[in-house]
Amino acid sequence: MKTLKVLPIVLASTLWILSCGSKPADSSGTGTADPSVPGQGFLSAGQPVTGVQPQGMQAADTSWIKVKHLDLAYASKSPTQKLDLYLPNEGSGPFPLIIEFHPGGFMVGGKSMGIGPMLEGLKRGYAVASVGYRLSGEAPFPAAVNDAKAAVKFLRASAVKYNLDPRRFAAWGSSAGGNLAALVAVSGDDPSLVDSSLGNAGVSDSVRAAVDWYGPLDFSAMDEQFKALGTSGSMGPTSSPTSPESKYLGKTVGTPEARPLAEKANPGTYISADDPPMFIQHGTADRNVPITQSRDFAARLSAEIGADKVIFQALEGAGHGGTAFEAPENVARILDFLDRHLK
Repeated sequence: MKTLKVLPIVLASTLWILSCGSKPADSSGTGTADPSVPGQGFLSAGQPVTGVQPQGMQAADTSWIKVKHLDLAYASKSPTQKLDLYLPNEGSGPFPLIIEFHPGGFMVGGKSMGIGPMLEGLKRGYAVASVGYRLSGEAPFPAAVNDAKAAVKFLRASAVKYNLDPRRFAAWGSSAGGNLAALVAVSGDDPSLVDSSLGNAGVSDSVRAAVDWYGPLDFSAMDEQFKALGTSGSMGPTSSPTSPESKYLGKTVGTPEARPLAEKANPGTYISADDPPMFIQHGTADRNVPITQSRDFAARLSAEIGADKVIFQALEGAGHGGTAFEAPENVARILDFLDRHLK
């Protein structure tokens, strides 16, 4: 069982999500972006998915999936604590499982939004679960992480019922979901991030592999890292009380009050030699989350668990999500990685 380790904060974090649902400012910094412009749309919490949607927030086509269990409640503290579970059309199971955490800056979005790339795993014999979690407007950190771990526990406890293999779970997330996927992976069975009132006490919340797409990791260093890259975050400084990161923590990033929370929300805090393999991708033109976040985290993780277990890829010219990530050949590359470690 892991325990919290106090490490220097050396990664930088990020900002969310022009392309994944936050509310970006216009060039003057006073208005809001035009949702008709690709990558500039936004949703309010709970707003239905209609019209032009930001990259990563579109509803996926699931009509071709024969067996699906929708709105499964994995806890009872909030209506958002539900997940959707999709099973392969072929095969007898028990199936290895990909657990997806959605994007949205911890502010917006919901389960099964933007899950399309992960559903390709069904064609390789994976079951896929998409997890809803409490957003920052409802409950600040660590509620989302508590929920993510509770969902893993629920799925493992329900493995026989839903024909899943509890020994072969993987986490996959983008942006805010990438943070959750990475955090779930490196903090397996750490009691400091578990809310026992959510149920399934004694059930493991560990996973055997993880995929992090451009996730923010260390909220405290984002501004400095953007500056070092010769640019700035497209939504303004993180060290603002109105930034998505500050709203997520419930404290303004950069203040003494926020520092221990940012450290606890940083997957880098929990790196240890028994962490599972991880595939990390980040766009070189990402103005929401500096690529330094993923690069530094991958280097530290690789040094701890071995270079053969960590893949980091910088996608040249890619921004915060988009076709470079969701292209069939890239998704196949990630599924090949999961095959190596789960099959």
